[in-house]
Amino acid sequence: MSAPTSLVLMGVAGCGKSSLAAPLAQALNLPWTEGDAFHSAHSRQKMAQGDPLSDDDRADWLAALAQCLRGAPPQVLTCSALKRRYREQLRAASPGLRFVFLSLPREDAERRVAERPGHFFDPRLVASQFQTLEPPIDEAGVLQLDATRPIEALVADIQQWLTASAAGPAWLTHPDDGARCELHSPTALPLAGGFLWNRRMMIHATCRGYATAQFMQPEPAKYAHAPNLEAKTFMQPEQAYYAHHPGRFVYVKDEETGTLFSAPYEPVRAPVAQFRFTVGRHALGWTVEHGGVRVEMTLGLPAEDVVELWELRITNLRDRPRRLSVVPYFPIGNMSWMNQSAEWRADLGGVVARSVTPYQKVADHFKNLHLKDQTYFLCESTPDAWEACQAAFEGEGGLHAPSALQGEQLACGDARYETPAACVQYRLPLEPGDQQTYRFLFGPALDDAEIARVRDTYLSANGFARAREAYAAYIDRGRGGLRIQSPDPDFDRFVNHWLPRQVFYHGDVNRLSTDPQTRNYLQDHLGMAYLAPAVTRGALLHALSQQRDNGAMPDGILLVEGAELKYINQVPHTDHCVWLPVCLQAYVGETGDLALLDALVNGRTVAERLDAAMAWLHQDRDARGLSFIAQGDWCDPMNMVGYQGRGVSGWLTVAAAYAMKLWAGVCADAGRTEAATRWQSAAQELNDAANRHLWDGDWFARGITDDGVRFGIQADAEGRIYLNPQSWALLSGAANDDQRRRMLAAIDAQLDTPHGMAMFNPPYSRMRSDVGRVTQKHPGSAENGAVYNHAASFYVHAMYDIGEADRAFSALRRMIPGPDEADLRQRGQMPVFIPNYYRGAHAQYPRTAGRSSQLFNTGTAAWAYRSVIEGLCGLSGCAEGLRVQPQLPSCWDRLDATREFRGAHFTLRVRRTGVHRVLLNGEPLADGVVRHIEAGRDYRLDVEIA
Repeated sequence: MSAPTSLVLMGVAGCGKSSLAAPLAQALNLPWTEGDAFHSAHSRQKMAQGDPLSDDDRADWLAALAQCLRGAPPQVLTCSALKRRYREQLRAASPGLRFVFLSLPREDAERRVAERPGHFFDPRLVASQFQTLEPPIDEAGVLQLDATRPIEALVADIQQWLTASAAGPAWLTHPDDGARCELHSPTALPLAGGFLWNRRMMIHATCRGYATAQFMQPEPAKYAHAPNLEAKTFMQPEQAYYAHHPGRFVYVKDEETGTLFSAPYEPVRAPVAQFRFTVGRHALGWTVEHGGVRVEMTLGLPAEDVVELWELRITNLRDRPRRLSVVPYFPIGNMSWMNQSAEWRADLGGVVARSVTPYQKVADHFKNLHLKDQTYFLCESTPDAWEACQAAFEGEGGLHAPSALQGEQLACGDARYETPAACVQYRLPLEPGDQQTYRFLFGPALDDAEIARVRDTYLSANGFARAREAYAAYIDRGRGGLRIQSPDPDFDRFVNHWLPRQVFYHGDVNRLSTDPQTRNYLQDHLGMAYLAPAVTRGALLHALSQQRDNGAMPDGILLVEGAELKYINQVPHTDHCVWLPVCLQAYVGETGDLALLDALVNGRTVAERLDAAMAWLHQDRDARGLSFIAQGDWCDPMNMVGYQGRGVSGWLTVAAAYAMKLWAGVCADAGRTEAATRWQSAAQELNDAANRHLWDGDWFARGITDDGVRFGIQADAEGRIYLNPQSWALLSGAANDDQRRRMLAAIDAQLDTPHGMAMFNPPYSRMRSDVGRVTQKHPGSAENGAVYNHAASFYVHAMYDIGEADRAFSALRRMIPGPDEADLRQRGQMPVFIPNYYRGAHAQYPRTAGRSSQLFNTGTAAWAYRSVIEGLCGLSGCAEGLRVQPQLPSCWDRLDATREFRGAHFTLRVRRTGVHRVLLNGEPLADGVVRHIEAGRDYRLDVEIA
């Protein structure tokens, strides 16, 4: 057998690393690398003299070992790796890296070292090694073995361990060729969930039954609330759910024994015999077995309406008749402090809760008349009893054992200015093997007429079937035109099924906002250029229709009549013009539609408006030529660098240069030679200014504050190095070859983590008043030093842009949880979307480092999809056609892909043969560009790489 990832044999001197490495490598059919061979002559001399190595002595050694692992095929490496941060540095270079810790008593180590003839390591150093050693207790991907056992036994144990972990955990499976992801434990990843949406609503539900949903009316609103008054907040699915958090639950009571359990798992948390949570492209599902009863719950949505479609199936698995009570419990929560109630409505066939949205101004009364202030829970089959008051249902028993379920039947009560809930009871006799199916609708409504319409449309077997078909057709519009097959099947599944789905969500519904931030709107539609280019074209025109007369872009794009810029969009940011050419260039590359530049938008052509946007960026600079930051750039919580009007952004300076560089390229393709020259020259001005004022010796500073203080520099104890300025300086061309080398080395050493690229490091531990609220966030969370995947996606794009395929793929792959069990457990997320961040602060808080935020709203998706298509697969659109230049990681020897491009179908076959050659339909393609592409035609690309 061979290992799927590299393996490090670690431990103090004398533990037998080298003695074990050779037979282990032979058994695994892997090469092995002797770590001691990478020590410098100075370090060898120190150890021979009996002087312990310091961290500084080990720095270059560890960097060399990390480089040996980065992007390389699996291997066995011997390395003492005594400290956790040494191990983290190696993990960052090789995702999924495993360690075998060879443990032995100090006296055995001293004896063994003393018996090694001619070795440079002085036996007196063994004591210092034990002093330095930080045993890898509770670290993921570590096997601890007794080093005094025979070599053959150690090899066998390691093989068994690798075999058990190679296939991934048994509790996570991927049926239907990866189109579904199934979690078979309610406790392995307790916060893991999935999401569904349509153009009017979204719901995120966890494996244990908690849920958060919102809909548009036209502003975002909820129909299931927390049970008490709560402050308005963003979705924060990373945080623990509490007992009364809104959810969708079903209690099942055995009427003969009185035993109770709940599905999916909350609130009773009874041990289950079988559990399955299924995230599909079109539906979410739960299957739970307990006490001889199977409960199957399926959640779907229609393509248009705001309503949850629930199907519940109960099966008797025993060989005797059963008498059960089945009680769906859908908490509605506190709707309004002003007026709320709930009752069973026989005429509508369900529990209906009503409320009045609180207001003070008379004008708001008339606005509120159009709000959907009712929440309904409709039943296809009339229940035997019900309860509409949450407190009456729970009673003194708590949600794990509600008082209302202690008797035979619910009280058929209502809620009168009390917290409402939808609880219905079915008294269900079941013969052996029999099953019963129920259907329910849950959602908001304006009035009884709307409730009746929804019921008539959906609440039947045929209604559910029609809705499923329509919803599947809607979601499948975002399947994307790329399919890949590589040596990494887990990566393939994500790219083929889940990544385009996430891209489609962002671009099709604009994150369910009426005023998305301009940067988000344009980047989300950058992703749509690869799924539905016409949508991107429309988005560009719509965004430009709101451009200001001076060329600046607003902080948000208004999508519906009457919408207003809210919250963050009332804060001035200075980066929004950057995203116009970034989005436009992707669209033009995909379509070749240079005619868009001549389209009129409010009396000016698109080209004139892009010129105006670039001119605004060019003039919005200080006397040094650096871009002002105002109260934020892409990093909106960096709100105090320039709020006095003098602070500048190092990132925006090079990002503006990159934007102008892209626009110059589009202008050149369109024959606008004078404009191309103008903007290429302007880009160089910004790059020169960045080099004069922001280069800090090994990387570019993040900015300069209102008081003239540079930050993101080597002298900073916190926030020393930021990723974004480096990535965009590479893209803009600000960095020369020597700077590039220095920057990449610094990024490798300081920002590369086992879970991806940190946004900056070290994170701030206290408020820095000249930087802003980003420094007040918890260290390692969100923008304060997390593995912020949006920033990491810029880095991936930059790495592919400069031909660093191994660095690019390593960072891209770590955006996806797994596939090994340790990584999945640490992140706590199923591999069905890229979250906006994973926790950082690996050195400060290793216990929580790597945890997923569980939030799927992120600009990462578009950039990641683009990097897979244009970088990894090397199928990049250009004015002339399709440029073919795959960039496989060095550990891959092959890649197969199909891609739809400009109406044609391309089949790509890449093989590592040691030579460079591109064949188009069997004929050499000298410059690697496919021209004169005909829609409807099939093209075959055979690519050989070194």
